[in-house]
Amino acid sequence: MEPEHDTPHAPPTVALPVMVAAELQDALLTAMHDLHRLQGLLNHATDNLIARFGEADGALPDALVDADPALAMLRLALRDAVTELQFHDMATQLVTHTGKVLQACAMQLGEQVLGLDEGEQGADLDDLAPNRPNPVTQSEMQAGSIELF
Repeated sequence: MEPEHDTPHAPPTVALPVMVAAELQDALLTAMHDLHRLQGLLNHATDNLIARFGEADGALPDALVDADPALAMLRLALRDAVTELQFHDMATQLVTHTGKVLQACAMQLGEQVLGLDEGEQGADLDDLAPNRPNPVTQSEMQAGSIELF
């Protein structure tokens, strides 16, 4: 009689053609690249908006603002708009986080399905993959506060 062995169950596997895996990896890397470009566009637009709001605020002489309540409200609206642009920081964190997740998925897919070339060392997926599922918990400006820097 053979002894019973408690063998751990292997996780289920799915056969995936190498070409499909390679195309999926390319798509993930393309999405990551597009997110990087989006981040650059967001940074450029935000920098321009902050500069324009600063120019508009600077064009309002203090003496006129102090004498005219409508101009005081305009200055306050301009300064509030700059504060609202801090939402950009949260968007940037989310784009960066998503890019890291995509990169980790692409690397893991490549290593698991396509394998490593001789002498190639695998990526440390723990360093690539973010350790938090969501870096930004706020979904709108009114949902909380943001520390301004």
